[in-house]
Amino acid sequence: MDFSLSNEQKLIREQIIAFAEKELNSKAAERDKDQLFPRELWLKAGEQKLTGLTVPSLFGGGNMDPFSAIIALEALGYSCTDGGLNFAICAHFLAGVSPLLHFGNNAQKEKYLSSVSTGKSIMVNCMTENTSGSDAFHLKTSAKRYKDGFIIDGSKTFASNGPVADTILIYTLTDENKGFLGGITAFILDMKTEGISIGNSLEKMGLRSCNMCELFFDNVFVSESDILGQIGGGTTVFNYSMEWERTGMAACQIGSMQRLLEQSIKYAQTRIISNESIGKKQAVSHRIANMKMQLEAGRLLTYKAANGLNTGRENTLNASIAKLFVSEAYTAAAMEAVTIHGGNGYTSSYPIERALRDAIGSTIYSGTSDIQRNIISSWLGL
Repeated sequence: MDFSLSNEQKLIREQIIAFAEKELNSKAAERDKDQLFPRELWLKAGEQKLTGLTVPSLFGGGNMDPFSAIIALEALGYSCTDGGLNFAICAHFLAGVSPLLHFGNNAQKEKYLSSVSTGKSIMVNCMTENTSGSDAFHLKTSAKRYKDGFIIDGSKTFASNGPVADTILIYTLTDENKGFLGGITAFILDMKTEGISIGNSLEKMGLRSCNMCELFFDNVFVSESDILGQIGGGTTVFNYSMEWERTGMAACQIGSMQRLLEQSIKYAQTRIISNESIGKKQAVSHRIANMKMQLEAGRLLTYKAANGLNTGRENTLNASIAKLFVSEAYTAAAMEAVTIHGGNGYTSSYPIERALRDAIGSTIYSGTSDIQRNIISSWLGL
């Protein structure tokens, strides 16, 4: 399988790297410390089509094919050192914009797609609940029939972009007897809809410039026209979004791994002890060799999953394998980078400790490592 980049894809990569290095990295450490979401930078990212990579030009998007979009997210992860901003962009595009583009009807696209693809509106994906956790489809938030629509009641947690969002994609239980096989329905609605309230912001170890909160839904009326896909089709919408999210997040993490590798090589070459660079020490050079090996293996797995998005074939297994491998390799690479940098790596004056804090979450969001192993083993008939 040939994963050579086309000239256009190389140009996409170069342009995003140049943009991010120039515009997105200033005061990243301060934003992390203060947990500040950089809306001004978000809008700049929207101008570069990063918030709507695959959306047609008609709606202000980047008009990219899926594989090119994955290359773009890898470039973002490499060049933007603000892991929270990267995560916010990914959560918005992969779990919000992508399912809207695929399942939305013409009216929904006309209403939402231009604003979300250009970054003028921010999307939040609402699936996880306090009582569900990794059992994502064990929902309590319900949407019950009322006149010509539904009434939504319940709450969601770990809502990335929730405090700053304008548009909500929410998954609800519409038929308790059917459960996840026909009983889950997705709705898309405006954050200003009556009955929606924002709960406490959640402080996190990493990814701190991506704001996260609880959201509460109290007697929220939605119409039939707010259904994304069809009644009972929420599981299909969610699984589609997870194929995109697991693949796209892995791509962004691959970019970050590349940056960590280069930083570690540079430090190992320039840090001198006993008149010799530490890179000459086998204990250091072997760590860097392992980082390179994990990076290249993870990139191939991610590109394979990206190719599945391109062809439109069932891609759940490929996405889960890429997500599992890359997230664990990313966390390991960040830990190795801290070790190589020694005491400097442990201080906030170097970006390495922030990279480690950002990396740890990758084995949890989009389905934990154990959930990915469950998915993979089920595909193997176990």
